[in-house]
Amino acid sequence: MKLGEILSGVRLTQPLSPELAAIDIRGLEYDSRRAAEGFLFFAFPGSRADGRQFAEDARKRGAAAVASESPVPESFKGPWIQVNHGRQALALAARNFYCRPDERLNLTGITGTNGKTTTSYLIDSVLRTAGHTTALIGTIEYHLAGRVLPAVNTTPESLDLLRLFADLERQGGTHVTMEVSSHALALGRVYGLKFHTAVFTNLTRDHLDFHGTMEAYFDAKRALFQGAGAPPPKAVVVNRDDATIRAMGLPANAEVYWYGLGQEAGLRARHISSGFEGLRFEVQWGKLRFGIDSPLIGRINVYNILAACGTALSYGLSPETIAKGIANLRAVPGRFERVDEGQPFMLVVDYAHTDDALRNVISVARGLNPKRVITLFGCGGDRDRTKRPLMGQAAAEASDFVVLTSDNPRSEDPLAIMNDALVGLRRVDVPHITEPDRAAAIARAIQEAREGDIVILAGKGHETYQVLKDQTIPFDDREVAREVLKGYGYHKTA
Repeated sequence: MKLGEILSGVRLTQPLSPELAAIDIRGLEYDSRRAAEGFLFFAFPGSRADGRQFAEDARKRGAAAVASESPVPESFKGPWIQVNHGRQALALAARNFYCRPDERLNLTGITGTNGKTTTSYLIDSVLRTAGHTTALIGTIEYHLAGRVLPAVNTTPESLDLLRLFADLERQGGTHVTMEVSSHALALGRVYGLKFHTAVFTNLTRDHLDFHGTMEAYFDAKRALFQGAGAPPPKAVVVNRDDATIRAMGLPANAEVYWYGLGQEAGLRARHISSGFEGLRFEVQWGKLRFGIDSPLIGRINVYNILAACGTALSYGLSPETIAKGIANLRAVPGRFERVDEGQPFMLVVDYAHTDDALRNVISVARGLNPKRVITLFGCGGDRDRTKRPLMGQAAAEASDFVVLTSDNPRSEDPLAIMNDALVGLRRVDVPHITEPDRAAAIARAIQEAREGDIVILAGKGHETYQVLKDQTIPFDDREVAREVLKGYGYHKTA
């Protein structure tokens, strides 16, 4: 494909010369290590490194030209194309290079602070139950026509997304369900993509280390519903019970599925029954009513299921297919995931890493009427410090016993992070201990548990690693907990 065709629609600081526009381009890349003969290399400015420093490496590997929002370095001698916005340029170029597969696929984008992953799994389960070949893109892993791929980011770079879309289309796929993070929206990773349905779960405090303010965080989420460089989505599925939705500014001509538990929601749940075996309720949408029986635990999952129902309705799927697809999803990795070795108390692992998510997961546990709730949590390093005391207070207010430990400290001192959380934890008179070694902390939480209690290991969920200052080590809360339980003599046989 000619360079001029690839950059069609991209805002340039000056027009391409006819000679440059006629260059043949064999591929696109933003990582110089993967650049090859005839590639167009995109050099992004970054918080840690300026992509321009890798341009020469890309050129030596055969790159035909470099595109960047930064001016050309004096030392660089090859073709340099300056664009107004690097990641937006990459998104549009990738759409052109892969012949716009998003216009033929049905894309569902899910944004919000909590619930994105579970909602995405539910939607994908319903779509596959309907017989569609699908892709699922999110925090835990990527699924592509039955294959499981590792997840690098919750929402990949636009080039990687378009590659996945093109691969799905080649395999006869029709639907993509993806978590759309606020980072991805702010950086332009989904710029120009055509979404059929956009879903909003909720908005609570998170990622202020990146966005700076709640207003900027909200504006990033809102971009999904306004089109983010493309026409607005055909349908929107939004949580009516979340107060922030009133300022969302939904597209005028979209089909709107307001879901929730209050009377203002058009798509709502009635006659909810929640217990150890899961959820059962009736979905009401206008005159339509149908039953849901889900293995997922806790009333918070009623919202996630309703969001999936609204999405499925936006694609015209039948109530029978929706109900079967919901029932088919047995569990989501790291989301109130049980670790059962036959012990007389429940132990669950959950990804909750905000104060609101902690309250939600503890509320789910409370709904199961335990004798006590024991909550283990930590806070991530190099992230928003202001949420740490809020997480400490949330854990203390809702739990009977709290174990404060380390999460992914990254470059920070784990003890300093824990001290920030202790400020909020000590606002409430609840028994608690501190233990910076996460494995030892898990052992302490399990040691504290008695028959009828629920132990929550919060923060890392599906993660199989821990990020320290100088290394990343293997670490899985589920496996650590199993080993501790086996050490106490518990072992569940098949």
